[in-house]
Amino acid sequence: MATEAKGEAGGLVFHPMDQFIVSPLFGDGPVGLFTITNVTLWMALTIIAVIALMVLGTSGRSTIPGRMQSIGELAYGFVYKMVEDVAGKDAVGFFPYIMTLFMFIVFANFLGLIPGSFTTTSHFAVTVVLALLVFITVTVVGFVKNGAAFLGLFWVSSAPLPLRPILAIIEVISYFVRPVSHSIRLAGNLMAGHAVIKVFAGFAAIAAVSPLAILGVTAMYGLEILVSFIQAYVFTILTCVYLKDALHPSH
Repeated sequence: MATEAKGEAGGLVFHPMDQFIVSPLFGDGPVGLFTITNVTLWMALTIIAVIALMVLGTSGRSTIPGRMQSIGELAYGFVYKMVEDVAGKDAVGFFPYIMTLFMFIVFANFLGLIPGSFTTTSHFAVTVVLALLVFITVTVVGFVKNGAAFLGLFWVSSAPLPLRPILAIIEVISYFVRPVSHSIRLAGNLMAGHAVIKVFAGFAAIAAVSPLAILGVTAMYGLEILVSFIQAYVFTILTCVYLKDALHPSH
């Protein structure tokens, strides 16, 4: 899996980060604003996979569901319960948006585990947009639903009065840092895991450590399957937490 080449000294040179290079899908020219790239392809495949599961897979609406319908129903129930439990029943109206976020991220993560594929959610250009959309949505919802009372989110009324202005500054800073941490957590975990897999795969070319390297790849691959789901879950549950703050801003 890893890209390796003989160095000038005859040793192996690994390039584990080459897998994250955005390149044109057709030709070798520069990547422009409207260039169709490998990111475009794998994001499109992610959307197709989600549609195949959630629309085509459940179109029969059988009383006794098949495999695809069962998976779709489990995903629906899992995310619905998460929204209801974390953000409250009044947040159920945002369920379609949160469900779409979860399904897109989890499918993008899993498709990125296919050898030779491209993990779109390992790029900050993708995760930052997702995080900003969440940030803008919950901020707008907060002001539309609560008006100026939304600013109560930053005023810790339970704290001693002299500390409240200091805590308010901290709360404002932490609020605007949300999209940064929200996006870095997702992309950083996936990028790190994929890079480690590539390094282990590169060592598999060395006969002396090949068995250990293969075991390392297998272990890391299993861990990445778990991480792919967990990171989609974390991104989604944080979205629910932020939505709860927007709907119920008072401390």
